[in-house]
Amino acid sequence: MKNDLIKELEEKIAELKKRWPAHSVPPAMLQELDDLEEALVEELKKQNVEESNA
Repeated sequence: MKNDLIKELEEKIAELKKRWPAHSVPPAMLQELDDLEEALVEELKKQNVEESNA
């Protein structure tokens, strides 16, 4: 079961990718995507640990 933060991060990533230009992606957008993906990976790791301990 996904928690709310994971769902929110996935939605933010999807929304960002919808705005993604075909060429010349601004560095700020690249950084935002990187930050969101890192946060998502961390939350997924936490969820897996919690499920393993349950």
